[in-house]
Formats: sequence, structure tokens, C-alpha cells
Amino acid sequence: MKDVAEKRRTLINKLFPSGIPRLWCPLLTHYRPDGGIDFDRMHAHFNHIVPWVKGFLIPGSTGDGWELTEDETLEVADFAIQQARTREISLLLGVLKADVETMKRTILRMIKMLQENPTGEEDARQVLQANRVCGFTICPPRGKSLTQHQIEVGLSAVLDMGMPIALYQLPQVTENEVAPETLERLVQKFSNLFLFKDSSGQDSVATSGVDKGGVFLVRGAEGNYAQWLTGTGGSYDGFLLSTANCFSQNLSSLIESLEKKELEKAREILERLTIVVSEVFALVQPLPYGNPFTNANKAIDHFSAFGPRANTTEGPMLHEKIRIPRNVIQATGAILSHHNLMPEKGYME
Repeated sequence: MKDVAEKRRTLINKLFPSGIPRLWCPLLTHYRPDGGIDFDRMHAHFNHIVPWVKGFLIPGSTGDGWELTEDETLEVADFAIQQARTREISLLLGVLKADVETMKRTILRMIKMLQENPTGEEDARQVLQANRVCGFTICPPRGKSLTQHQIEVGLSAVLDMGMPIALYQLPQVTENEVAPETLERLVQKFSNLFLFKDSSGQDSVATSGVDKGGVFLVRGAEGNYAQWLTGTGGSYDGFLLSTANCFSQNLSSLIESLEKKELEKAREILERLTIVVSEVFALVQPLPYGNPFTNANKAIDHFSAFGPRANTTEGPMLHEKIRIPRNVIQATGAILSHHNLMPEKGYME
């Protein structure tokens, strides 16, 4: 175990010479009126948040990673790689697929895509680094009836590929969870497992006593952010939050304030964000399409993009080629205004 942990530490230092970012964002995927991916809008959105976010998961579940076809996943990943090449960021490529064979095939296709953009490197890991890609993000194979042994075997098959891997706990989609003991066994065997994200809201792995072997833990569940960070008594090293799409500066300031022990400043940011996020998430819950993480952030980002006049424009397009309803947009605008989080001007203006 000690040797594996040391190899993991060496890998992390190589992938992140300045340290792993504490704040990560699963970038939204935007769409044109015809349903095609709107890369111009994604570029503008990326430019808007990159000053405060240095780690990205693309595509994550907030970026429709589960809904995108395999080809669309490759298109979005290629966009992300082009952005990462010219900026000081770290990029996790999302491989959110329901079964192991599709995960492996998608990873191989992504590696091939990277190798087709010459960097002077031939080794797959070196190609990743040359493109500022720190690894691939996978979930357990989907299935409510899967045993921990079956989950472990499935994840081991992907980890055996030797690529740097971030493991994502998302029972809302996979219908299962990696138990703490299962993660411990994987950590003991695979030094290329370097990051673990939990969006379950249950935090069973992070709060357990199992040896995580130096794996970097990030929380994906929203709300009450301060209590979860290490340094303030929490169990997580950082956050990978859907709301970093909309509140990147606020979340960055919150983390900085907590690190500096500026607790009053942190409390003020925390209270506003927690209330707004809670209210907007409740607002989108009745929508019968999309997922709440995407829908809530697209509603808020609509105002980040167009400012107060977003109230008078059509709602943002979802992957299902359906727009978020006007009444949801207007209610979101009212929430942002009430809590003084309405931007004066949007990044698309």
C-alpha cells in the first residue's frame, strides 16, 4: 500500500506541479436553436469563469455527459482540449457511460483524438500531459442490482488501462454506490486512481475511516460548503460544483476566505449562495426533462450571459431540444435580484 501511495503522490505532483485546484467546474454544454452544440457560446462562458476556476470536468453530468452521444462527447472533449492548450488549467475528460466496454472504447477514442494533434509525444500519458489533460472521469457501471464485487471488477477493468482516473460517485444516475471498503481496495491496487468525487450528498466514503491512500477528495453536492473543507474540520480537499458555472468568483472567494480564516466574509458568501442555490434548484425540480443540476445552472447562467434583459429573451436550450420555460427564467431572475446576485451586464453583451 505504501508503494502504491507513493506512486500516486508522484503522479499527482507530475500532473499538478502547482497543486491540485481546490475548485473545479463541470462546464455546461450550450446548444443552438436547431439543437446543435453552440461552441461559440461555450467559449464565451468558459472565458467568463476561467479567471476563478483552474480545474474543469468536461463533459460532466451538468454538461449533459450522460445524454450526449459518443460522437457528441468527442466533440465537446475536443473543444475542451483546445481551450486547455492555451490556458493554465487542468482538464478532466468526462467518460460518463453506463457500461465498462463503452467507457474503455470512449477513452481509447479520446486518446486517439489527442494523438492526432501532434505534441511531439508518443506515450499516451505524455500526450495527455502535453494537452493539459490530467485524466479521465468515470462512474461505476450502472445497475441497481450490481454487487460491490461486480462494481470493483468493472472499475478495475478501466483502471487496468493505466490512464490517470478520477472516480465519480453519482448514485442518482448509476443507481449504486462504491462502498468505502471497495474504494479502499481499489486505492491499494491502482496508483493511477488519483481523485474521487462524491455528488451523492451522503458522503459515506469521505467520512469513513478507510485509508484513501492520498486520493484527492472533492465534493459535488451543493450547499453548506464551508463545513466540508479540510482545514475547517471537513473531509474534502476541494469542490467540483455545478454552480461554479454561475458563481465561480463567489465560490473562489469563499474558499480563499476559509483558507485565510476570514470567517465573517466566508459566512456572508456562504449564506447567500446556499439560499439562492436551494431556491433555484427547488424551482426546476418539477421540470420533466433534463436534470436539476443542468436546469438550475442554465437558468442562472442565462442571466450571467444576458444580464437583466434575460427576463425578456427565450430560455436556454436543453439537450432534449426543449427550452427552459419563461416562468422559470423569470422566477430565477427574481431570486437573483432579491439576493443582489443579478449581474449588471452579461458576458454575451
